Amino acid sequence: MKKIHKFLYFGTVVSFLIPIIYLVIRMIFGESTGLGSDAGYHSDADYLLMLFQCILGLVTIHIPSLLEKNLRFEIPGMLYGFYIVFLYGSIFLGEVRSFYYLVPHWDSIMHFLSSVMTGFFGLMVVTILNRDERVAIRLSPIFVVLFAFSFSVMIGAVWEVLEYVIDGVLGVNMQKFITADGTVLVGRAALSDTMKDIIIDILGAFLASIIGYFSIRRNLRWYIPVLKHGESENKMKPSDNAEV
Repeated sequence: MKKIHKFLYFGTVVSFLIPIIYLVIRMIFGESTGLGSDAGYHSDADYLLMLFQCILGLVTIHIPSLLEKNLRFEIPGMLYGFYIVFLYGSIFLGEVRSFYYLVPHWDSIMHFLSSVMTGFFGLMVVTILNRDERVAIRLSPIFVVLFAFSFSVMIGAVWEVLEYVIDGVLGVNMQKFITADGTVLVGRAALSDTMKDIIIDILGAFLASIIGYFSIRRNLRWYIPVLKHGESENKMKPSDNAEV
């Protein structure tokens, strides 16, 4: 599993670095990535968005390792692999390879995967807190998955806000309110696209919650991290404290 993770990591990092180098060279020696151009398939605004997303990808791909180093635990292998594959699909395939324009519903697929992934991460976080011996109250499985669901939906909503702000500031097309042929969505069409993303986020978070609930009930431990000092969270015994 470690070798697979390293392969995914280095492959994804390279897939971000190559477009960054290309885009920087293009900006210096070729066409500049103008901020005022209309967003669309391989427009100047799209190239700017590619550069921004690839740089963002290089930063966010290291978040798990930073958390592991500072909080002294190892993220479960399945969640880490899910995270790397999502970054590759959303940034390299989606933006660099233009899957958002070329593959029908690619944006919806990425939204669904991201909401499932953040739901699983929310499940991991609340489980860590729920098993802390210093906490006097233990949450029932229903409350655990409710937290995971709310966490995932919140991340999706915050991301929509960030997309809206970045589109306004940089003049790019993260929300895909401009189609590949340059058509600008207005009125209910633009609103429907955003609402569709939010609804898909909710559905993905709900699926993650259902999977999480049955995993807790059946005592499956795939979402529980291993502590760096050698004690595994999945070896900790449930406390006798009250359950809510």
